[in-house]
Amino acid sequence: MTVLESAILIGSFLMLILLGVPIAISLGVAALLTALHTGMDPVMIAQRVAASLQSFPLIAIPLFILAGAIMARGGVARRIVDFAYILVGPFPGGLAMVNCIDSMFFGGVSGSAVADISSTGPIMIPMMVEKGYDRAFATALTVASSTQGIIIPPSHNMVIYAMVAGGVSVGQLFLAGYLPGIMLGVFLAVTCYLLALKYNYPREKMPPFRKALRISIDGMLSLLAAVIIVGGIAFGIFTATEASAVAVFYAAFLGLCVYRELKLKDIWPIFLDSVKTTASVLLLIGCASAFGWMMTLLQVPTHVTGLFLSVTDNPLLLLLLINILLLLLGMIMDVAPLILIITPVLLPVVQAAGMSPITFGVLLMLNLGIGLTTPPVGAGLFVGCSVGKVSMEQCSKMMLYLWPAMLLVLLLVTYFPWFTTFIPSLFPVK
Repeated sequence: MTVLESAILIGSFLMLILLGVPIAISLGVAALLTALHTGMDPVMIAQRVAASLQSFPLIAIPLFILAGAIMARGGVARRIVDFAYILVGPFPGGLAMVNCIDSMFFGGVSGSAVADISSTGPIMIPMMVEKGYDRAFATALTVASSTQGIIIPPSHNMVIYAMVAGGVSVGQLFLAGYLPGIMLGVFLAVTCYLLALKYNYPREKMPPFRKALRISIDGMLSLLAAVIIVGGIAFGIFTATEASAVAVFYAAFLGLCVYRELKLKDIWPIFLDSVKTTASVLLLIGCASAFGWMMTLLQVPTHVTGLFLSVTDNPLLLLLLINILLLLLGMIMDVAPLILIITPVLLPVVQAAGMSPITFGVLLMLNLGIGLTTPPVGAGLFVGCSVGKVSMEQCSKMMLYLWPAMLLVLLLVTYFPWFTTFIPSLFPVK
């Protein structure tokens, strides 16, 4: 294997991306072209694609996607917003803080940033505008706070990372994401509080006791999904894959029987949307697995590790360089493809710097979560601007107020692994 084969693999992938070919197809074609050049039987590429999908933990991905879709349609989002209103509404800038806290809660039951924006954005953005907040700021805050969805479990992106990293416990990853995800929501809420003091944003009135109690009960019923999922995993009642099935049944129970906002006629469209999303994710996983296998054969991860270590052998500086690289890549690629492509390349580098695969998984999610909020192709930014009816330029300008809080959490997780290891150390999750 030579440098030429590596150039064919990476060069053909980048060329196909520039030509507008979908990422999954670009990955598969690049791997196939490289295999043909080396004289390898192309059937081996197809075998790698098929083998990568024959994994029991992958069952969690379609089920968590389905659970999130049911919750988004079944009235969970509105009740979480109302519950967050009870908790932080009376503070200065309370409605902005509600936007942060409801995303923390909704991320804990949906596991998706885009689902968060699509579900809570149409509720929160008009409410904030009505109370005098700038529309672009309300949209930017919705986008920024939604990134908690890929960090706080259940996150199907963490399942993808665990599969690619090999031997990493999904349960441990889920527990490791809790504290950084909560920190992100709290830091954004503190930012909103400081901005409220500066710009005199209003407080919100607490509703009457009876109404507040009812809202709290409904909100806690929604949040019970996260407690059941992560609590069941932490105490060994069920695995992460089994938890995804529990999440689907509980979401359907809330929507159909408790809140009664989900109708039987809604089930089939929800299934169709979930199948489409799952198909695209699994195709991406299969093609990326073949691409990663070719990279391993060509020893690309080994060469990249050597390149980073040749720049500096200082672990602190090395981790800073990796964060910068991930932030730049997050600006031009979506979360799942980057996890699949970059994990086998950078995991050996961070392990050489003394970072555990669990901590790197959370670090990766934080970086790519920030990438969702950045131009030119941040998916969260696109969806948020569509929901909030503002331009990307307006929203990006307001993101300047929020990125410092997000970057601070990133640095804390990078240099203080305790934030990712403390909760997993309390539970014997395998």
